[in-house]
Amino acid sequence: MTPMLRADLHVHTCHSKVSGTMPFLGSRDCYSSPADVYRVAKARGMDLVAFTDHDSIGGALELLNERPDLSDVIVGEEVSCRLPDGNIDVHLAVYGMTEALHRDLQPLRSNVFDVIARLREADVLFALNHLLHFYRGQIPLDRYLRLLDEVPALEVRNGTMLAAHNTLVERIAQGSGFGVQGSGFSFAMVAGSDAHTLRRVGTTWTTAPARTRDEFLLNVRRGLGRPGGLHGTTSTVAGDAYGVVGSYVAALAGFGPRDLGPAKRAACLAFAAVSLPFQFTPLVMAARSKAGEQRVVERLTASMEREPFRPSLAREDTERRPAQKEREPFRPPLDAEDAELRPGKQTTSV
Repeated sequence: MTPMLRADLHVHTCHSKVSGTMPFLGSRDCYSSPADVYRVAKARGMDLVAFTDHDSIGGALELLNERPDLSDVIVGEEVSCRLPDGNIDVHLAVYGMTEALHRDLQPLRSNVFDVIARLREADVLFALNHLLHFYRGQIPLDRYLRLLDEVPALEVRNGTMLAAHNTLVERIAQGSGFGVQGSGFSFAMVAGSDAHTLRRVGTTWTTAPARTRDEFLLNVRRGLGRPGGLHGTTSTVAGDAYGVVGSYVAALAGFGPRDLGPAKRAACLAFAAVSLPFQFTPLVMAARSKAGEQRVVERLTASMEREPFRPSLAREDTERRPAQKEREPFRPPLDAEDAELRPGKQTTSV
């Protein structure tokens, strides 16, 4: 019988170098070393260890350069893109990334559809991460959800997203949303902690039947992956933020990577000292973010219940995008053994 392997498919290291919060401070988005991430992931029961740094494969490559014997490392990347319609951030998780593909994607990131076209050409597994994280009504919801026509997989459990958000995305992935139940319109599913500190590495994960890394990715792509582990809360996000802030201040003081010159480092240390009375800010920002996320989840849930939305291949902006293949389930046919392993469509891991 094929064993079930486990991997946290959304993890960051110190190679996620640019923070979107107050970028003038020069803070990284994470300060965890690749070796520490690998050690903690294995200690928490991960059979495979994925690295999905923001727009970088440096974390995985650093570890593999140090440990070329490792066969349980998944070279991934969280590619930051823009949806031209509404100018909305979109994050795609890519697995089985190569240096050549990474280079090809960088000039395409201003248009998520260009990135998707290149990923389909490369024939790699990729997923749309945290579906509603960046959406706050910039464009009508049905226009935003056209993204679902273009991706083969969804991140159905993100360790920073609310349980209601993750549950809704899993319903969509299983074809039980948008009036498509039973139509065969379903997605492969991935899950991961989205850890920016070591404390949450390996606390949310994907399981799939496999004996090797490549077989694991193939079976996730076939739709055999299932989510497990923790959902997110305000304290989850705030905890990561405070962890990154602490590592940033330590780095300014000389106990970490030296990203800034002496003058800039001194100025940032002074700013950190002056802002000490306002260190409640990350908690407030996390609470506001979760409140906004909850509102969008409720809006989409109500929309689905009121008038099911069926993803459509029709596009008003076809002329502004490269030609796309018709959307496919994005998994090879199952052999007899795989057919026995496939869980029921409506199974939800807890």
